[in-house]
Amino acid sequence: MKKEKRIIRCAWGTDDPLYLEYHDQEWGVPVHDDRKLFEFLVLDSMQAGLNWLIILRKRENFRRAFDNFNPEKIAKYDEKKIQLLLLEEGIIRNSRKIESAIQNARAFLAVQKEFGSFDAYIWRFIRGKLKQNAWKALKEIPSKTKESEAMSKDLVKRRFKFVGSTICYAFMQAVGMVNDHTIDCFRHDEISKEITP
Repeated sequence: MKKEKRIIRCAWGTDDPLYLEYHDQEWGVPVHDDRKLFEFLVLDSMQAGLNWLIILRKRENFRRAFDNFNPEKIAKYDEKKIQLLLLEEGIIRNSRKIESAIQNARAFLAVQKEFGSFDAYIWRFIRGKLKQNAWKALKEIPSKTKESEAMSKDLVKRRFKFVGSTICYAFMQAVGMVNDHTIDCFRHDEISKEITP
């Protein structure tokens, strides 16, 4: 009887099916869709001080509460809408984070207007190409880099909120601007092959 080969994943994951699906299918995969980029920008800012699994478990609730992360709609949210969101049990009910999502939607639209798309703007920080890393262990992976520092500084200048350098790096990892899967993880090589022409 043939022994089944064990799948090796990054050490940061858990056995939670939601986490496994996110790790295996989304994390580190290059994203060039503006709505999806905005979704991760909001979710990463909501994560500040929290565990990512908490955010993943609330993701569908966020999509419902925040009009499927439509920045045009979110940019028009008023005080009445903020109060309704603060009553929404399925999301992070933090008034500063909710207000930052609205401000970020407005700043996001301004960036789209200036650059044609948020995608064109954000990928400039790594010259438009995924940064391929080769970390052997989780402890080697940085929490921020010079690119995330530059991104954070520019986003703040453009009036984005909750976009510190660490949050920016988590965003870069999530949307595949960097491949931070450790080299023993099965996704490391898969992503490398997916982006190599």
